[in-house]
Amino acid sequence: MDANKDVLDHGPFFHGTKAELKIGDLLESQHLSNYQDKKSNYIYFTATLNAAKWGAELATSNSKERIFIVEPLGEFENDPNLTDKKFPGNPTRSYRSKSPLKIVAELSSWQRHSDEEINHMLATLKMLREQGKAVIYD
Repeated sequence: MDANKDVLDHGPFFHGTKAELKIGDLLESQHLSNYQDKKSNYIYFTATLNAAKWGAELATSNSKERIFIVEPLGEFENDPNLTDKKFPGNPTRSYRSKSPLKIVAELSSWQRHSDEEINHMLATLKMLREQGKAVIYD
């Protein structure tokens, strides 16, 4: 019997950020969110490079954009902010956990979205905030 049969996804998993972290560090919940002015109850991650790139590119900071390969150290669930509303069925393979994620590697190079794509996403997010629709269920 497969002990991992109930795992949502086997990865590999990524976390995009502008935080200055190193291999072996733990990403944990209850730190300031990259996207809201509050502490986050979860740590968010993905199994797609594209979603991780958005995480790094849209994080609020002037630090370097980074994508880390992470290992979940506990149970995790589908991220309802994406899977329940924007992308039913979770094609972005986006997850969240209250348990830490361990950084196991950093991608040394990856191609950013174009400036046009990033500016369009930022404008869309700004419009959603102005309409009161940029709610993150945390």
